[in-house]
Amino acid sequence: MHTIVIALGGNAINRPEQRGTTEEQLANVDLTARQIASIAHNSLTSEDHNGAGPTGLRIVVTHGNGPQAGTLLIQQEESEPRVAGQSLAVCGAMTQGWIGWMIQNRLAFHLERAGIDAPVCSVITQVLVDARDPDFSDPSKPVGPFYTEEEAAALRSSRGYAVKLVRYNCPKGWRRVVPSPEPLGIVEEEVIRRLVSQGVIVVASGGGGIPVARHEDGSLSGVNAVIDKDKAAYVLARAVGADSLLILTDVEKVSLDYRGTSPRALDRLCVQDGERWLAAGQFLRGSMGPKVEACLRFVRWSGKPAVIGSLLKAQEALIGTSGTRFVP
Repeated sequence: MHTIVIALGGNAINRPEQRGTTEEQLANVDLTARQIASIAHNSLTSEDHNGAGPTGLRIVVTHGNGPQAGTLLIQQEESEPRVAGQSLAVCGAMTQGWIGWMIQNRLAFHLERAGIDAPVCSVITQVLVDARDPDFSDPSKPVGPFYTEEEAAALRSSRGYAVKLVRYNCPKGWRRVVPSPEPLGIVEEEVIRRLVSQGVIVVASGGGGIPVARHEDGSLSGVNAVIDKDKAAYVLARAVGADSLLILTDVEKVSLDYRGTSPRALDRLCVQDGERWLAAGQFLRGSMGPKVEACLRFVRWSGKPAVIGSLLKAQEALIGTSGTRFVP
């Protein structure tokens, strides 16, 4: 039985040019769910189409929440002092429920239409972090809407936001950034493993998970940060013993010299070259960098391939006819 972790980028839920209405996000998630259902369907043998379920593939889904967490954070700030604003950790928990429901809803629908008897379940997931992580002093995780350079400067001045350039060669390439500590472990990993072993398609560690720190007495408390979903996807893949990691985003392949005039798309990337180019700054810290780093970590740990590819070509990326394949 082959276990795959599929990590969905922000474009799977909300696109930069959209306002982020419920209707827009549901439509985006529906397209994403079709892709995942297609992967499940194509994993079946011909004699398994009578409701036996996807016998050759176990699927775990995780997703980002940058736009949603940022939007909720703005809503909390704007609601003061009329109603109490909630913490960033609570915003992370709310977005897990929000996006998890959308994925459950649409994926269950498309699986049923394809004749696949596989239940879908979202797990509200806590992820351990170190409260002393250096990212708290140099935030790197983009959240919320995109801004022009002028808008970003105004928000830095008026609201004290930390803002960084995360997209080159586009009018709105700036976003607010918040702390993004390294994920150290998944609190609910045993629950997730048991569900996966029973053939449940699990949506877990959404938005990178709710960041929590452990105290001396063993208790956990929320930390005001947003964990990078790609780095958390690697931790999730390790927790479930995944055989492959598929990171889906808005570009078909990883490119070198992406910010230059002649970017070079990569079909394959070995660990040694990937680490060298990552250290050289070829992959932007708040964008492609964490995706590449997650794939390198997965390949180093498992010795098995990881892929970064386009959401619109998910099946092709999985079988190796599209995307960038990371190999030992």
